[in-house]
Amino acid sequence: MSTGTQTKAYFQPETGPRIDCLFNPSELAVSRSNEWRGATRAGRDVPTLEFAGANNGTMTFEVFFDTTDTGAAVTQHTGALMKLMDVDPQLPGSDATTGRLRPPTVVFHWGDLHSFKAVVSSLDIRLVYFSATGVPLRARAQVSLRQYEQDDAFGPQNPTSGTPWPHTVHQVSPGETLDRIAARYYADPTAWRIIAQANDIHDPMAVRPGALLAIPGRPA
Repeated sequence: MSTGTQTKAYFQPETGPRIDCLFNPSELAVSRSNEWRGATRAGRDVPTLEFAGANNGTMTFEVFFDTTDTGAAVTQHTGALMKLMDVDPQLPGSDATTGRLRPPTVVFHWGDLHSFKAVVSSLDIRLVYFSATGVPLRARAQVSLRQYEQDDAFGPQNPTSGTPWPHTVHQVSPGETLDRIAARYYADPTAWRIIAQANDIHDPMAVRPGALLAIPGRPA
């Protein structure tokens, strides 16, 4: 199994070393919702809604770990993910005497794409392959992140300005090439270099199906 030339995704915890993903996810699901309320009354028509506040954004995806090439237990990677759900009394603002303790925050990175500051709300790890001696060598981890605080990471911002999230994210379909994708978004197949530069792609023929590409706004 190969990751090709793609930038490795990784988790950056609030403290401690980053956690590299051995294989990038095939898709990311980002969700946000707002609360709207309307008071119904007998004998009256549809009420006008009032904004009742925003809910924290969520992000879900699956990462895959494989250590068959080294023979080392894959739990060294899944265990690091598990620790992101453990209370850490060393975090700023922690106070064990008052019970003000929490797990660390984390940001998920993949090339030019970055999540909001988040906490791991749920984690489902499955060990799917073992050596003849019972050492776990492959694992799948279904990760759900929940937004920790106000963050513009998923706003409609141009990556060329230094902001972390591009206007559009495109998932490559089988048979798609960069010039076809450029024709779709820019009506100009020769603009494929804009996409290649934004995603650090050196070989335009090496884009694999399922890859996520940042589609920046075309410069004027």
